Amino acid sequence: MPEIDILILSNGPGEITTWVRPVVKALRQHLGSDSTQVRISVILSPCPNASGKEAAIAQSYPEVDRVQDAEHFWQFLLTGKTAANWDWRKHGVVLFLGGDQFFSVVIGKRLGYRTVIYAEWDARWYRWIDRFGVMKAELIERIPAQYRHKFTVVGDLMAEASKGVRNEGRGVRGRQELIGLLPGSKPAKLTQGVPLGLAIAQHIHDQKPETEFVIPVAPTLDLETLAKCANPQFNSMIERLGGVSAELMTTEARPFLKTNTGLRVELETQFPAYDLLAECSLCLTTVGANTAELGALAVPMIVLLPTQQLDAMRAWDGLPGLLANLPVVGSSMAKIINWLALRRLGLLAWPNIWAKSEVVPELVGNLQPHAVAELALDYLNHPEKLAAMHEQLRHIRGESGAAQKLASIVKEVID
Repeated sequence: MPEIDILILSNGPGEITTWVRPVVKALRQHLGSDSTQVRISVILSPCPNASGKEAAIAQSYPEVDRVQDAEHFWQFLLTGKTAANWDWRKHGVVLFLGGDQFFSVVIGKRLGYRTVIYAEWDARWYRWIDRFGVMKAELIERIPAQYRHKFTVVGDLMAEASKGVRNEGRGVRGRQELIGLLPGSKPAKLTQGVPLGLAIAQHIHDQKPETEFVIPVAPTLDLETLAKCANPQFNSMIERLGGVSAELMTTEARPFLKTNTGLRVELETQFPAYDLLAECSLCLTTVGANTAELGALAVPMIVLLPTQQLDAMRAWDGLPGLLANLPVVGSSMAKIINWLALRRLGLLAWPNIWAKSEVVPELVGNLQPHAVAELALDYLNHPEKLAAMHEQLRHIRGESGAAQKLASIVKEVID
């Protein structure tokens, strides 16, 4: 086999952690770990959901040889030159794992490489792409017959999150009941999500003192920033969202937030925290990629989108996302966009989008902690409801094993 370059195109935090991570592992298993023979590069494209740390996360994967951040993407797309002036081998494959599928066409033609796209729900540019790995067979049915030979059902890359995760359920670590709080990773979401989550936890704990709580901390978030969102000196939203504050405690093996009432909320910094999430009876989460990961793990959840601060949500795709993040006027634009969006809002959580129905509850509006806590308690006090949600989540996604099958397609293209 000649020396090969595999160029992975990706973008957001969800794609980097749940798509790129398992695929690069599978590629090395199929193609070997010798980077002098097979070199894996990751180039990121801009994403409205990006935290700015995606490049560092990708670089931390031992299977990846080099990474370029999203800020240099347009230069590469237009000129073919990376910021570090990378060299490219004669033979290679462009592998799409997030972003705009059209980028694969342009870059593949420029480099003279074969192209492979992983497609969850939609496949484009099939006239010019060499191979597709798709999540479900239904996608292929929408493709003209003369191009279907390019398509292979590989399954669900997101389901790779659940591989190797313990399935013993609650009580694995001697817990009576564990609830996960996932307030997000960006300051705009954390400002509302942290105090709301803490206040909900307090209401639940008042009625079920045996309940324990944990926040899986995103790798792009440091504990000090998280703690500031629970401190009324730095976050005025606390008083509007239940009045429960907390301070960061790092004196023990695992850090935790201690509320002003003495409630302890553990902070899990290991990433990804799939084993811990799999233990949770229920998770309270904001919208985003975390709903996809919880769905892949079949963990019951309640999805929260508080609107007390209308400019908080700026992670829209396309033009709305660009307008909402403009300097100076971005906050005003975000309020207008979100107000318009909330008037005609559809399904928000990824499991609901996939199922085209509300499998997991979505709460949007001027959320009050006690009302959300009562809904959570209704689920906790009726485990058959949690079991039904768990089963529905299990059946929504595609089969696991997608990373290995996608790596096999890449190998076939190389061969």
